[in-house]
Amino acid sequence: MYPEPLQDQKGRIKLRHSEDSDAAAVRAIYAQPSCFASTLQAPFPSLARWQQRLGSLPDNCYSLVAEIDGEVVGQIGMEVCTTPRRKHVANMGMAVSEDFQGIGVGSALLAAMMDLAHNWLAVRRIELEVYTDNHAAIRLYKRHGFVIEGEAIGYGFRNGEYVDAFLMASLREFS
Repeated sequence: MYPEPLQDQKGRIKLRHSEDSDAAAVRAIYAQPSCFASTLQAPFPSLARWQQRLGSLPDNCYSLVAEIDGEVVGQIGMEVCTTPRRKHVANMGMAVSEDFQGIGVGSALLAAMMDLAHNWLAVRRIELEVYTDNHAAIRLYKRHGFVIEGEAIGYGFRNGEYVDAFLMASLREFS
């Protein structure tokens, strides 16, 4: 149903649920300039905040990490809506370490989270926001079936200016 996760040449990408002990590695990913600039994270992320975030995920939140040779190189998070009329909807965001971008880590994380959402959590609609100048991420999301549904002008504040974001979604029909 979804594209197979891309693998690097040696098939070394391993996916798993994040653990409390991953907080420092995940914090280090989001501390990289391209990662905090492409998300709503701020520079200089707090280790304590990531420890709290990963250590006490609510029941409607999920976090996966990608490892290569035992090193955490990417993270994806998803929150399933809890309001009764939007329980079929989830929102997700992710980042991949600058040293490991372009080799399939993001694709593997996205495919795994989409599988979890659609095939195990009865999520019909997955939403995300992506800055309009993040062309690599937009291509990745489109490859996985996401479509641009709109544009939010001045969505986020980055490096001293307001930036626009596309609102993208993937909708799955259940049989």
